[in-house]
Amino acid sequence: MPELPEVETIRRQLQAELPGLRIEKCKVGLGRLVTHPSPRTYCRNLAGRTIGNICRRGKYLIFELDNHLDLVIHLGMTGSLSLVESPREYPRHTHIVFGLSDGRQLIYVDPRTFGETAVLEHADYSPLRGLASIGPEPLATDFTPERLAAALKGTALIKAALLDQRRIAGLGNIYADEILHRAGINPCRRLNELSPVDIERLHTSIHEVLNEAINGRGSTISDYVDLEGEKGGFQNLLRVYGRSDEGCPVCGERICMMRIAGRSSHYCPSCQK
Repeated sequence: MPELPEVETIRRQLQAELPGLRIEKCKVGLGRLVTHPSPRTYCRNLAGRTIGNICRRGKYLIFELDNHLDLVIHLGMTGSLSLVESPREYPRHTHIVFGLSDGRQLIYVDPRTFGETAVLEHADYSPLRGLASIGPEPLATDFTPERLAAALKGTALIKAALLDQRRIAGLGNIYADEILHRAGINPCRRLNELSPVDIERLHTSIHEVLNEAINGRGSTISDYVDLEGEKGGFQNLLRVYGRSDEGCPVCGERICMMRIAGRSSHYCPSCQK
């Protein structure tokens, strides 16, 4: 699933291309991807709207439109966006096409169809429960160690807590593993066992890993490509994720894997005791 660095990479590319363009028309081929309102009303509400800023909340892309509307897109596990000239034939699994005023089309492709999209009143995200309940942005200026500590209250396992979008927005399995390794925290530590020093290290690690991943244009593990169809580059710099039984790049110990909250968790038993 595209996580914060991948979605931020796409957001920056969209921001460089779309503001000021109109959505002339919209065609939805798979109605269940539209969470709100109905697919027909969704298309009608988008027709003629001018695109303003492209924003991001966690893993959600938010296109600010005129007339106080927001177009929201979540790419799910395998979704991607592409800007194309009018093609004779669309890629397989193309489910939504946005016709733009410059003659190009923004197309949404999603083989597994776990994504979702909606047109909402500006900043009213209540129809999308996941977006309405999302936690703080980990790269925001007000995301301090104190705010991180407040988000990590309770007795849950730290790995499970980092995956909880209600606590912190945008983190997923790849970057949670990388963040914990860099912070030297075992994924099975419980939140109430974390010291203030642990929180400080975790806060620093979150910033470092996410910013480095954005600079690397995200990680392509299986399906992810950016707006231009290019794979990310940060997968080549991952220290533990997907590297079970390989040597830890820091200490040489064999990287282990266990399942936490239904997800694979990769860690170094020496660096993350």
